[in-house]
Amino acid sequence: MAKVVFEGVSKKYPQERGEQRCVIENLDLTVEDRELMVLVGPSGSGKSTVLRMIAGLEHISEGKLFIDNKCVNEVPPKKRNIAMVFQNSALYPHKTAFENMVFGLEYQGVPKKQAQVLVREAAQSLGVCDVLHLKPPALTRAQRQCVALGRALVHKPKVFLFDEPLSSLDARMRVSMRTEISKLHARLSTTMIHVTHDQVEAMTMGDRIAVMNEGKVLQVDEPMALYNHPATMFVGGFMGSLPMNFIHGDIASDAGRLFFVEKNPVSTPIRLRLPESLAKKAASYIGKAVVLGIRCEDISDLLVMANPDRDHIVQVKVEVCEPLGSLTYLYLDTGGHSIVARSIGCSRFDMNMDLRVHFDMERAHLFDPETEAVLR
Repeated sequence: MAKVVFEGVSKKYPQERGEQRCVIENLDLTVEDRELMVLVGPSGSGKSTVLRMIAGLEHISEGKLFIDNKCVNEVPPKKRNIAMVFQNSALYPHKTAFENMVFGLEYQGVPKKQAQVLVREAAQSLGVCDVLHLKPPALTRAQRQCVALGRALVHKPKVFLFDEPLSSLDARMRVSMRTEISKLHARLSTTMIHVTHDQVEAMTMGDRIAVMNEGKVLQVDEPMALYNHPATMFVGGFMGSLPMNFIHGDIASDAGRLFFVEKNPVSTPIRLRLPESLAKKAASYIGKAVVLGIRCEDISDLLVMANPDRDHIVQVKVEVCEPLGSLTYLYLDTGGHSIVARSIGCSRFDMNMDLRVHFDMERAHLFDPETEAVLR
């Protein structure tokens, strides 16, 4: 197994007139031995480029990359002992699943009997023993990805790299495959780096998550720590099946207490008293602009609240209701902002109806609108 360390790594591509385009900028990142690290971010954020640099498919412009305490900047791909699974399975269509999985071992000169044992073991762990005689066109998408995963698994590499291998599968297959990858990691206890743009996939699979945007790692932490304590507005808005609600406003002082006052030119603005935890962070922002961030599950229908705080009650109008069985998502209009709340149960809410909701301000965040960093 191996530890992967980036030290000040940058990747630049030459452009016209001698200019260079930087797609990865001064990356410092450590993937611990036996860890499943997920790189998550929007398209074009640099996730796949990071993976390709680990594999040796992209040259490192600046900085150093260490695998198992060895600098591998100039080490060719075939000598890095890395296995990579791509977005499409990249199987040979004229070979059977077995032949696809054994091909790399034969190329490396592994004895035939040993290679067959390795393939059978990998196929058993991935549940594709019954389809080893079939060619890729006869396999389902999930089976093809399992065969591609098995082809990587038989080499017993130091590091597994996954470049969005589940993105081409349907929703049910994605759930099944991400579960299999998580089981595989637990069973093998090997270093894995998984790239995805799917926040749910990142949250459910990773030991830690690195959130990327525009070639930079914005925050690295455990899934729930990222979700509950985002360092920036981008992280708060990107992580989670629904993005965090952001409301622009100012900090006001009244009778020794601090309030968040919404910027709302249309109707009466939201006015929310800040609890002590937020008031300490906002003390230097009195009279200044801030952004309030709060997740949908922290905005509740007042009817289900036992002891609501009067200073945290907001009048809104229902724009859209999305019942999902055990819960309902409500798209609400404050007059100045559109926000989303989550209601437990299958209650029906009529469009354009007036509703009073409660903000759990103990779980809210305040951000600087210029730097987009959370107030600390």
